[in-house]
Amino acid sequence: MTVDDRALATSRTTSAARTLSPALVLIGLLLVAGNLRAGITTVGPLLADIERDLGLDSVSASVLVSLPLLAFALISPLAPRLARRVGLEWALGSGLIVLTVGLVLRSLPGLPFLWGGTALLGAAIAVLNVVLPALVKRDFPTRIGQITGSYSAVQSIFAAVAAGIAVPVAGMSALGWRLPLGMWAVLAVIALAVLAPQLRRHTVVSRAQDDVSVSARDLDDTRWRSPWRSALGWQVTAFMGMQSVGFYVFITWLPSIETTAGISPGEAGLHQLFLNGFGIVGSIGCSFLIPRFRDQRLLAMVAPAIIVVSAAGILVAPQLSGVWTSLTGVAGGASIVLALSFFGLRTSHHSQAAALSGMAQTVGYLFAAAGPIAVGALHDATGSWTPALVVVITLQLLLVAVGAFAGRGRVIG
Repeated sequence: MTVDDRALATSRTTSAARTLSPALVLIGLLLVAGNLRAGITTVGPLLADIERDLGLDSVSASVLVSLPLLAFALISPLAPRLARRVGLEWALGSGLIVLTVGLVLRSLPGLPFLWGGTALLGAAIAVLNVVLPALVKRDFPTRIGQITGSYSAVQSIFAAVAAGIAVPVAGMSALGWRLPLGMWAVLAVIALAVLAPQLRRHTVVSRAQDDVSVSARDLDDTRWRSPWRSALGWQVTAFMGMQSVGFYVFITWLPSIETTAGISPGEAGLHQLFLNGFGIVGSIGCSFLIPRFRDQRLLAMVAPAIIVVSAAGILVAPQLSGVWTSLTGVAGGASIVLALSFFGLRTSHHSQAAALSGMAQTVGYLFAAAGPIAVGALHDATGSWTPALVVVITLQLLLVAVGAFAGRGRVIG
């Protein structure tokens, strides 16, 4: 190929490129984030109706609730390979398509559709979970903490709304619980429509903050170290896994712990609202603080320390559970933003960020799925929630130490 031919090819490539504003990219990213939990949190409030209509026993119902978490653990290590093969945008687009199919399928009559749709939903969200931090790393490298906090807050808002409106929507039509289980497919389609312009080849993203245009399908031949062979990679993975255990233990068992301590069911339910609501506050607050520190060690140590105080408070002063639950929400929201931000902050390339995200979320969701089960078994064996809370406190103390390592301002290389 001559110089003139190369120039002509470059010109054609440039003319074929379509410049996307950061605002459009960010809107697409936030809409994808809105799909990460809404389809999951809808199930809990409707579980009794599903059990009654389909004749599920409690064990089957528990497996149904845990199936997405198990899918996260199984699919997360495969997602980086998919992203490298088809690109970040197409990985997200494929995940949204599969998510739409899964949401529709599980709302159809027939038990196989419920199980198959739920499995597809879990697999799709696993891909979205892993790829989204890599997209943040590539397109917003100087604002990782802020963007991660924003999409984490959006994720939490949609999760809370989905849980809150599930029962009222189920009572609006003869479809019953099938309507709220399937309606979130509309959100997935909207996110896919906004993402669609980015699926074109040679798309470029113009960054207003530094006036640079970067190819959305830039060459992925950068050599980077596998996080599986890095101590820092395992420190980030440990942080992700241990904070997940604390969060899911409180989400699953806190109402039972409180009612056992004499708190009314209505008040315990209100405290769950505090947990989720203050989690959004923690997410936004942490994203604001991340760029204002040289590294994240202080944040990564303070957040689990607050949960230690809260868990101890539930043990010794359960009458103040509203306070302890609110503090847990703030610390939990901060912890998840830190864990997700570490995928970009501790890596040198967006493909490496995807690999670290896949690694950490694989291990993290295995911990998340096993943690509540182990805590429940410990309670059944001892007849008391005190040993379970002591385990949570111990785990969070260990997380303080892990945070001191994962929060250092280093990259895997």
